[in-house]
Amino acid sequence: MTNLAQEPAHKPKQTTVRIAAVQYLLRSIDDWDGFENQVRFVMKAAGDYKPQFVMFPEIFTTQLLSFMDTSDLGQAVRKMHDYTSRYIALFQELAAHWNVHIIGGSHPTITDGKLLNTAYLFTPEGKVFTQDKIHLTRWEKEKWKGDPGHNLRVFDTPYGRISILICYDIEFPELSRMVCEQGADIIFVPSCTDDKQGFWRVRYCCHARAIENQVYVAVTGTVGNLAVEGLGLHFGQAAIITPSDFPFARDGIAAEGVANMEQIVIADVDLSKLVSNRVNGTTIPLYDKRIDIYNNLVEIVPTH
Repeated sequence: MTNLAQEPAHKPKQTTVRIAAVQYLLRSIDDWDGFENQVRFVMKAAGDYKPQFVMFPEIFTTQLLSFMDTSDLGQAVRKMHDYTSRYIALFQELAAHWNVHIIGGSHPTITDGKLLNTAYLFTPEGKVFTQDKIHLTRWEKEKWKGDPGHNLRVFDTPYGRISILICYDIEFPELSRMVCEQGADIIFVPSCTDDKQGFWRVRYCCHARAIENQVYVAVTGTVGNLAVEGLGLHFGQAAIITPSDFPFARDGIAAEGVANMEQIVIADVDLSKLVSNRVNGTTIPLYDKRIDIYNNLVEIVPTH
């Protein structure tokens, strides 16, 4: 593994980056137009603040299920793939119009016959990139009959290197370490949690990953409810999270929303502070990590 405690080789176009994280309200709609109108409204509100990145939550496109036949939930989720081309076209247009990188939450996508929970990154130039969810929850495996992804990506943007870890994936520290070893400055975590304990599992892990890797972590989730199995309850609160050290907010929170309300959380983060903190911080875990012992076997010592 590469040690990235020193200044990374990539040079962002600017060091101050504005992030807008959308707490997206799942309300019942009658057709595709209802979804598109709500997305356009949200992007208008976010775009006016001229962010470099806008993030939507995990599987927020399940709002489309409110007008679909969900008697067979697994089949209904697969049918959502029929809207993938329209979803992509919509966000390509919006990213170009607002000159912003959009993390379009995630959307159930069928690839090579497999049902993947896929996050999409849309650039202002019209390019589209994807990141599949690696670790699936029990609900995704048992109810949706979904399939896991297998590869991680780091996206080299004009505003720093970024990675996308979808919800449950942030609870596995190995993934965050892998992308940060490749120079990730910001980890985006689109999430969807139904209850408070699920929310806090994700939120606490976001803080841990920010501290462990001296990286910014942006997280957001769905709010509201739908009359669809598994979507009747959501607990969501967006936050832009920092390492916990002198150059940053003492509690590691640059900004956070009000839980379970439709809103957009916006904060500026300074990438140059990460470069300095990785070398001069009160603690410097990226530099201090002992990769030389990580492959050593753990010794079990009998005491009786």
